[in-house]
Amino acid sequence: MPNCYAALDDILSLARLDPLSRDQVQISGTDPVLPTNLFIGTAGAAVVSATGLAVANLWELRTGRKQTVSTDVRRSGMAMRSDRFIHRDGEKIGGWDPVSGIYKAKDGRWLQLHCNYPHHRARTMELIGAEETRKSFTAKVAEWDAFELENAITEAASICGVVRSPEEWAAHPQSAAVDELPLFEIIKIGEADPEPLPEGDRPLSGIRAVDVTRVIAGPICGRTLAEHGADVLRISRPGFPCADALVIDTGFGKLAAELDIGSAGGKDTLRDLVKSADVFSQGYRPGTIAAKGFAPEALVELRPGIVCVSLCAFSHAGPWSHKRGFDSIVQCCSGLVHEQSEGHDGPPIHLPAQCLDYVTGYLGAFGAMEALRRRATEGGSWLVRVSLVQTAHWLKRLGRFGISEDARGIPDPALTDVMDLTMETESSFGTIRHLAPAITMSETPSRWVRPPVPLTTNAPAWPA
Repeated sequence: MPNCYAALDDILSLARLDPLSRDQVQISGTDPVLPTNLFIGTAGAAVVSATGLAVANLWELRTGRKQTVSTDVRRSGMAMRSDRFIHRDGEKIGGWDPVSGIYKAKDGRWLQLHCNYPHHRARTMELIGAEETRKSFTAKVAEWDAFELENAITEAASICGVVRSPEEWAAHPQSAAVDELPLFEIIKIGEADPEPLPEGDRPLSGIRAVDVTRVIAGPICGRTLAEHGADVLRISRPGFPCADALVIDTGFGKLAAELDIGSAGGKDTLRDLVKSADVFSQGYRPGTIAAKGFAPEALVELRPGIVCVSLCAFSHAGPWSHKRGFDSIVQCCSGLVHEQSEGHDGPPIHLPAQCLDYVTGYLGAFGAMEALRRRATEGGSWLVRVSLVQTAHWLKRLGRFGISEDARGIPDPALTDVMDLTMETESSFGTIRHLAPAITMSETPSRWVRPPVPLTTNAPAWPA
């Protein structure tokens, strides 16, 4: 059976934290909470509890007082798909582009096209010669062998993933590279004097985080820091599209500004922000931000003591380290979709959550907070590395229900099934119904002091 505390121990041991610290944690309930044989609720409870412990450790540094951390598997499992429950003025918000999804190729293999962003859709359309309809995409994909199309779309700087079996993925060189990596890394990358936490009445009061991320995993990292008192400033590329549901879901507690960091003026503004920041979180492929002058080494020069968080799809190692990807693509490539779809009639289906995104985002926040604790106690500048594919490998290691206990047929929760876990927030988007924070802290309640805002709302500057 799934064991939340064993999964939590995985995380604490990697961070070199005393396993006895989990005595502060109370986790109730057990999987399954979603229609899958994978332990999504267990993984969620582990990462949510880990962030709670990191918060408790920072609070103890401030005050000398310990506090308890509690959650339950259902609550944490739903947090791994909080985007699905976002409602604005009583209506659910759509997100997926009509031509995104899983298609059958000429050789009978299945593959997914990710076309949720216009530039990716345009590149794929041009390559296969499709019109902007599902019917046209279906016909054009059927003219290709699956792996040939995957390679061609990747080379065209767009996004595609073949639905591989677990055995096929295990034989892939990228899988072998990921197997050599831990779930996450917290690495000291520079020397700096110990830096006490800023004054304040919350665990992360006075902490400033630059959030140069998009979609889900990276923004969830920043949202989690904001949940415990950090000032988080999300920086987006001007004119870059993003689905309202995701902007809202990941935007609680944040300021949001646009900045062209490809321009000289944009670079200068971002450098000024970094000089007075504590955390710099970025969610692009390895080398992308570095090419614009914001590699971890450059950030350390600008701001000794900075904590850098790096999130990506396929990790920083292996032949696919620069491959574009999102949660659903990694699910296809890594064998998760194949497992979820066994015995299913029709096209393959994804897991009932973009849980790789959410688990990775919480891990990034945990790593950032643990690095801040280390900065306060021993000094240094730090790098936290996480990726969706490392999370996928860990999720599979947690185990699964067997066919005799097949959980894929249990009901898939809708908003009406989780109303007890939700709250309402008034925002410039309208009245938002959404999940409340998944962690309960005994002394420092989790809360967001700012509603989500459109990405162009604020100036790229820290609040007074």
